[in-house]
Amino acid sequence: MNYQEFYQKSIEQPEVFWQEQANQLDWHTKPKTILSKDQNKYYQWFEDGKLNLSYLCIDKHIHDGFGDQNAIIYDSPVTQKKQHITFYELREEVSKLAGGLQQLGLQKGDTCIIYMPMIPQAIYAMLACVRIGVIHSVVFGGFAPHELAIRIDDCKPKAVITASNGIEIKRIIPYKPFVDEAIEKATHKPENVIVFDRKLGVEIPQKKYDVDYTSLVENALSIEAIPLKATHPSYILYTSGTTGTPKGIIRDTGGYATALKFSMKYVYGVEEGDTYWAASDVGWVVGHSYIVYGPLLHRNTTILFEGKPIKTPDASTFWRVISEHKVKVMFTAPTAIRAIKKEDPEGKLLAKFDMSCLKYQFLAGERCDVATLNWTKEKLNVPVIDHWWQTESGWPMLANMVGVALQPIKAGSASFPVCGYDIHIVNEAGENVAANSEGYVVAKLPLPPGTLQNLWGNPERFQKGYLERFPNYYFSGDGGYKDEDGYVFITGRVDDIINVAGHRLSTAEMEEVVSSHKSVAECAVFGVHCEIKGQKPLGLVILKSGESLEKNNIQQEIIQEVRQEIGAVASFKDVLIVNRLPKTRSGKILRKLLRNIADKNEYKIPSTIDDVTIINEIQAIYKDHRIGIYK
Repeated sequence: MNYQEFYQKSIEQPEVFWQEQANQLDWHTKPKTILSKDQNKYYQWFEDGKLNLSYLCIDKHIHDGFGDQNAIIYDSPVTQKKQHITFYELREEVSKLAGGLQQLGLQKGDTCIIYMPMIPQAIYAMLACVRIGVIHSVVFGGFAPHELAIRIDDCKPKAVITASNGIEIKRIIPYKPFVDEAIEKATHKPENVIVFDRKLGVEIPQKKYDVDYTSLVENALSIEAIPLKATHPSYILYTSGTTGTPKGIIRDTGGYATALKFSMKYVYGVEEGDTYWAASDVGWVVGHSYIVYGPLLHRNTTILFEGKPIKTPDASTFWRVISEHKVKVMFTAPTAIRAIKKEDPEGKLLAKFDMSCLKYQFLAGERCDVATLNWTKEKLNVPVIDHWWQTESGWPMLANMVGVALQPIKAGSASFPVCGYDIHIVNEAGENVAANSEGYVVAKLPLPPGTLQNLWGNPERFQKGYLERFPNYYFSGDGGYKDEDGYVFITGRVDDIINVAGHRLSTAEMEEVVSSHKSVAECAVFGVHCEIKGQKPLGLVILKSGESLEKNNIQQEIIQEVRQEIGAVASFKDVLIVNRLPKTRSGKILRKLLRNIADKNEYKIPSTIDDVTIINEIQAIYKDHRIGIYK
């Protein structure tokens, strides 16, 4: 198949193209209206169609005779446990949990928060919710109670599904106490907290709203999947916003199913029955799309991995999982590869495993540096595909579509636009820029199926954040350029969202925590280069008059407060005390300049700076403390 012809059809005849793809699904009511607009005059797909994600992920395959195929392989090096779950077994668990949720009063259109570690019950909960039209919102288990409380107040869940605990390397994370603390902080109070006890000897504090997960499932009736409108929200997924307030991305049902089914075959190059592994977390968009819904829709066996790329037990863990479970296509973040490379630079541990099953290695979540891509290609001896997408898109926007035809790989580029995404690089005026000229990365409307519908409870922010700046285009918030061959290179965020090991985090939110410390007069938090995680946050702090480091360990207190409010996922470990910060004459802190100096990038001193002499001070402080690439 010719990529260019296939792609052009999706851009020139989007309704014809996506109707053909939608026909690959088992609809309850096939859509006749392919593309339309909602009450906000924003595009929507398949509005008169009806289907169910849980049915497509489970029941369809059983009806087709594949009930005995493994749907999920749970591999947990942190608990030394493995479990193979067939589609029959998955239906039993999911249909009964759905029945239990109905018994508790959850109905179509209600919301439910899922705050779970990487265990099968997390997937059961997601599929049980979509089975009965309950809109789930999975919150990453690494987030602190404060962050969980914000999301409770925003989506107002009728119930929260959680577990007794999560497990990190050599430590237990108390999930249930975190949930209790979050509910105490939140204004909205969920009616029930459904608690799965992992039986690991962790004490579970009891509350009146608690419901035992195991008892709920055991005593429930199995529930069939109900037909839902294609435009019915399947889930809300929160992503960091530039204001520090998370944005609740709304995903539809029919467009999402169509896009994911399409992407498994044409982007990732897997066939039905293959084993696929996305090494992510169900709390992130990768986990939603490519641990749960994408593989299961496409009848792939999906790997649910509870562990880390290193120290569980060592840097060979990924290779062991691929070899043991016969993974055909694997997807992880570059930060995971960098961690493995740091521990085993020669790839000696890799030599112990038969990796002949692996056909492609995909990387995404952050920009992949050339050295990491080349090392991975050399060690694995398979094509290594860097691709780009966002929580908002829900599935890849740029990729080397290996299921169509593998194109030559250019290190540093995420290759070409995926079908349906009309990607442009524009200047401030919204005009296309020349090849190799950097600009804003935008996509012409309509976006293809599966992308964000709106922001939960905030359509004004949706319009302002994504659609207003460049009329008739979706603004990605990233910068980049196209070369003379049409390859797209993403250069990074144009706002203050940083990417720490594939996790998008708001420095504005961290800055709010830092500035609230009793000794802090002013501060700036921004992302700097990190050899392992891609980026990490750095805080520069001006102390209040009369405060000094000798009085107490202010830096450690600030770090601890960020960890408590945002969570360990922020990797906030560096705080420097400074006398002043570079600002414009209007008082705006020059964060981009601070970042460029730290990373030893070329930079121009803005003409609007109020005092140019501060630059030398900042350079000296960075060198003294070995910040950024000095480490």
